[in-house]
Amino acid sequence: MFNVGKVRTNVYLSKKCREQAQKVFRQCGLTLSEGLNLFLAIVAETGTLPFEFKLPNKTTKKVIKEVLQGKNIEETSLKEVLSEIKKA
Repeated sequence: MFNVGKVRTNVYLSKKCREQAQKVFRQCGLTLSEGLNLFLAIVAETGTLPFEFKLPNKTTKKVIKEVLQGKNIEETSLKEVLSEIKKA
């Protein structure tokens, strides 16, 4: 098959993600390849992701790092969390 200006790219996806994406693309009349090409074309054209994506700020990055290191973590239950939310 001859594709002018196209290159082959291998992408590793989880089986579940691939199947769910294929279903959505099919509903739009697109193949998986066409859907991925559309997504990449939008990213290339706009220079951004076609949805809101926020990078964590300095404070959030620090907290994430600490949690991954097992620091500043306390045991709690869902009941306690919900109670705190109701108080706010």
